[in-house]
Amino acid sequence: MTASTPQSKTKVKLGLVQTHASSDPADNLARQLALIEKAADAGAQIVCTQELFRSQYFCQSEDHAHFGFGEEIPGGPSTQALLALAKKRGIVLIGSLFERRAAGLYHNTAVIIDADGSLLGIYRKMHIPDDPLFYEKFYFTPGDTGFRAWQTRFGKIGVLVCWDQWYPEGARLTALQGAQILFYPTAIGWHPSEKAEHGANQHGAWETIQRSHAVANGCYVASVNRVGHEVIDSVGGAGIEFWGQSFVAGTSGQILAKASVDKEEILVTEIDLAKVDETRTHWPFFRDRRIDAYGDLTRRFID
Repeated sequence: MTASTPQSKTKVKLGLVQTHASSDPADNLARQLALIEKAADAGAQIVCTQELFRSQYFCQSEDHAHFGFGEEIPGGPSTQALLALAKKRGIVLIGSLFERRAAGLYHNTAVIIDADGSLLGIYRKMHIPDDPLFYEKFYFTPGDTGFRAWQTRFGKIGVLVCWDQWYPEGARLTALQGAQILFYPTAIGWHPSEKAEHGANQHGAWETIQRSHAVANGCYVASVNRVGHEVIDSVGGAGIEFWGQSFVAGTSGQILAKASVDKEEILVTEIDLAKVDETRTHWPFFRDRRIDAYGDLTRRFID
């Protein structure tokens, strides 16, 4: 860009930090901060971490010792470090943390920090899974913040977390608050014994459902996964092989950028927020919604 070329007010660079996790929380935090710095050096203005970046994915077992990974928000060291870094670099930051709200009360929580270093708010994961090696109900109380969107310096964003990405209701309710970008910090991978038979379909479903949120809501979707093969010492077994492939989808669901399956990467992608208005005008799904006919969505099952 030359000095005579004005910077677009609608173009924003997203930074997705895809990395591995070690068994040392301090090491994970230090590496994450360094990678965020690199994303900022590459021009990223909104940077998002993967889910629970400060630890390995400990939900592979039900172990009370793992509650020791919990931190207070905003007083804990991770939030404080992210607040300081956002202010230093003038970037918006989304950080996924294990929140210790009170004794015996923990959440899977994302912090949303504006480019001046202020904490705009938090989002507590709403949908909590319980599957082999993903025993999250043991650790996380379901979120009580509801679905939210925040106006940041670089655009209006919504944040949901991992298992939330399978639910169109959450994406819709966030987009209806004006979110132009939906961010999904994520930790998802293969059971190694299932990969050969089910791996392609599992990954395809994960990517497809999130791209569909972009289509249905005329917005961008940014999903940030981790990489690496994690075996928790206290669990043993084959562990989880996280499949990486963090990506950004455009307003018509097209893949704009995708990271690798097995490498640490900083995925920096420029998007144009003007496309949100354009897409929503030409594909007016919000206009044509039959809100008078959707009352039964609040029922568990129609029987």
